[in-house]
Amino acid sequence: MSWFTNAISSTLGRKVLMALTGLFLITFLIVHLSGNFQLLADDGGKSFNIYAKFMTTNPIIKTTSYLLYATFIIHIVWAILLTVQNKGSRPVNYAVTKGSTNSTWSSRNMGILGTIIFIFLVIHLRNFWYEMHWGGIPTVNYDGEEYKDLYSVVNASFAEIWYVVLYVVAMLGLMFHLFHGFKSAFQTLGVNHPKYNPLIQGVGYAIAVIIPALFAAIPVIMYMSNM
Repeated sequence: MSWFTNAISSTLGRKVLMALTGLFLITFLIVHLSGNFQLLADDGGKSFNIYAKFMTTNPIIKTTSYLLYATFIIHIVWAILLTVQNKGSRPVNYAVTKGSTNSTWSSRNMGILGTIIFIFLVIHLRNFWYEMHWGGIPTVNYDGEEYKDLYSVVNASFAEIWYVVLYVVAMLGLMFHLFHGFKSAFQTLGVNHPKYNPLIQGVGYAIAVIIPALFAAIPVIMYMSNM
């Protein structure tokens, strides 16, 4: 296991791990978004509550969720380590720095963007994930089967303007985070060729815009419907 320890302790090894965990989290975002669309079904929350129960009781999904938790932790910890390591490698700033000449705004501010997303994630998990597992959520009955009414919790949260604004700001942060992260992940993994780079960049931009925009649209639509 010494090769593995050496790999993850090196800068390149940490970047590879960041790339792999980042791509896995993008896959999770797509799946999570498809589930969140159930919130917009005009059925009083039935579709979403059935979906929520399936996601928290299916053995395969539950096992995968542990991998997801580990991925989140690894991605966050390694991001912090890389940021500290990068700053430590250049303890004295250059007299004149023009970062915009050779890098994008999102690439220079990945730490800030990640912090915004992390703060939102903590609040989001407390409001929904924690409540679903250990909170006193009321139950509803569909066709003789009992379900936790997580929809009512989500609907109440999205009726609060401050939470909707926080959600939208976090999705803007996610958008810029994905702008840089998607393309950077492929470069780190060695998928960097003039023939494929335009496609990778195009797919990356599409993902960076569409996923956060659709996520942000859901609380906005629900807030407006509660007005």
